[in-house]
Amino acid sequence: QVQLVESGGGLVQPGGSLRLSCAASGIIFSINAMGWYRQAPGKQRELVAAITNSGITNYADSVKGRFTISRDNAKNTVYLQMNSLKPEDTAVYYCNAVDLGQGMYYWGKGTLVTVSS
Repeated sequence: QVQLVESGGGLVQPGGSLRLSCAASGIIFSINAMGWYRQAPGKQRELVAAITNSGITNYADSVKGRFTISRDNAKNTVYLQMNSLKPEDTAVYYCNAVDLGQGMYYWGKGTLVTVSS
């Protein structure tokens, strides 16, 4: 089992920045990739950014150039640096971890990001 705990959400004005953190614990050696998803009210959950164990990253087109995903392996933590935030970035952001060997997908409980003036 893998446990994921997100932090760093909050209220920010348009154009501002936030950094989300996701701390992983448990059987983490089997994780192949981690990422961030978001779900806005009335919309489906969507991939925001992901990073593999080898450091390969992937971003949604809507956040390219504004968001950066990174990881600190020593701390078992993944970060999402969000710059130039827009009101349409408002959503609950969920941390995700994938264990391809077991076919398991783990989720955190989410952290709310609100972009509003």
